[in-house]
Amino acid sequence: MEVLLLRDVPGVGNAGQVKKVADGYARNFLLPRKLAVAATSSALKQAEGIKQAVARREAKTRGEAEELANLLGQTSLTFQAKAGEGDRLFGSITAADIAEALASEKHITVDKRKIELPSPIKELGTRQVAIKLHPEVTARVVVVVGKEGA
Repeated sequence: MEVLLLRDVPGVGNAGQVKKVADGYARNFLLPRKLAVAATSSALKQAEGIKQAVARREAKTRGEAEELANLLGQTSLTFQAKAGEGDRLFGSITAADIAEALASEKHITVDKRKIELPSPIKELGTRQVAIKLHPEVTARVVVVVGKEGA
């Protein structure tokens, strides 16, 4: 059965696409949940409208992400932490700490899962941390970790 997807369905396709799926999957899952409609001529006209709306929404979110990336590119965060021998921290600076500092100091809300920190920061120094704002837009924030009381 051919269906027009009204919303993104993982493993099937994105909104506005016409996909061929099993009859039972369409009748029992996609259609009752209003994720898709049968692919008729009027539905295909509706698909064009959906594609245009998705394109406008995508352009808007990308534009907002680029603006935020420019703002974050000029941002520097400073953390003070207790350190022992060899400038190793007693604790660590995590993605959650960076997100919290952005929210409290700069009033910028970023989901901690979008901060690309392969492992927590455990040493003093300066680092560039990537933040994935959009699939095509990545910002870099400078994170400075200094010794507490120095």
